[in-house]
Amino acid sequence: MTIACLGITVLDRIQRVTSLPTRGGKYVATDYFEVGGGPAATAAAAIARLGHAVDFIGRVGNDSVADSLLTELAGFGVGVDQCIEIAGASSAFSAVIVDDEGERMIINYQDKSLSRDPSPLHNIDFSGYAAILCDVRWPEGARYALEKAKELGIPSVLDADLSPDSIESLVALADHVAFSEPGLAKFTGTTDPEAGLRLAQQRTEGRVYVTVGSEGCYWLEGEKLQHQAGMKVDVVDTTGAGDVFHGALTVAIAEKMQTRESIQFSNTVAAIKCTKPGGRDGIPVRATVNAELSK
Repeated sequence: MTIACLGITVLDRIQRVTSLPTRGGKYVATDYFEVGGGPAATAAAAIARLGHAVDFIGRVGNDSVADSLLTELAGFGVGVDQCIEIAGASSAFSAVIVDDEGERMIINYQDKSLSRDPSPLHNIDFSGYAAILCDVRWPEGARYALEKAKELGIPSVLDADLSPDSIESLVALADHVAFSEPGLAKFTGTTDPEAGLRLAQQRTEGRVYVTVGSEGCYWLEGEKLQHQAGMKVDVVDTTGAGDVFHGALTVAIAEKMQTRESIQFSNTVAAIKCTKPGGRDGIPVRATVNAELSK
């Protein structure tokens, strides 16, 4: 069983501070490190850690940042042969500031020469995948992949986070639409999770969810609002928690888990990740997750 994750991969340049800045000025970092990030790429790392074969499909430049990103993903066991290298482009990177409570600020940069043309995807055979996850940072590619998933009868998951582009068509195409809280607010115009989910449900035939940090996840089953609380942990770093949740949710969907079981599984994976710094170092293996769920 192989899963595909299509979207962005970035180099996260992470600095730790005592508290997040609230105004301009000079601040002193207490630690610094670099690690691969990006919603779809981190989801792929989570899927590999959870014991499934997975391919990451995304765009990179032909630079040292790309070498570092793809080497790290391959080290997690993620397949990177389907990645698209764009000559003359710079790979994406982010400045990430993380405070002592584990909260973070992320500023992402993508080179405009990192082509958004989805035509290289035409050379990929999507028919062998058990599930396809897309983030919203390459909307043209996501649209193509979600259309292929629908055509082939493959379950699809959309990581519906904030995007500078309209995600309307992506939401309409996906079987499972997992919003971040800010992503749902932008998409629907309301900050109330239940009202937002009900508005989003009018624009897709897929199932809609919203993650709300430590409070867990809400979703709709028919007209009924459902909730699964998050696992309580000592948070060190929330970077990548949503991405890890989406990777775990895609695993659960590929394994045909029931919805509440899927959310409990995904909440647990994401919570354990938050107990270590960085977006990926804390991703647990399947045995650790199973042990926690069996308590």
